[in-house]
Amino acid sequence: MEIKPGMFVEHGATASWEADPEVPGSMMVELVSDGPLQAGMTRIDDAPEPMPWTPQQREVFAVLEGSVRIVFADGDDVTLGVGDVGTIPAGLATTWHVSTPFREMWVLVEA
Repeated sequence: MEIKPGMFVEHGATASWEADPEVPGSMMVELVSDGPLQAGMTRIDDAPEPMPWTPQQREVFAVLEGSVRIVFADGDDVTLGVGDVGTIPAGLATTWHVSTPFREMWVLVEA
């Protein structure tokens, strides 16, 4: 919600969450979509099987609840939990193994 020109605010318990067509079984709320910048939150209450994810833009994210093990195509992995932040470059194929409930804040930026 834009409360002043260029200032956007969203509450975590808002009714504006909607299904995210790119992430099965998840809900999302978009805080801002302004040219090359998008930001919002995603929550997953019931994780489906591991979820493949290849961002089209650089993604920066912070884990707010739960945890995620991110596996890369070469078999390496990293686990992130509450308070951890990460970034994934555009085009990097990953598979997310999410423990629920899971909630993240994300920012997508086109290079």
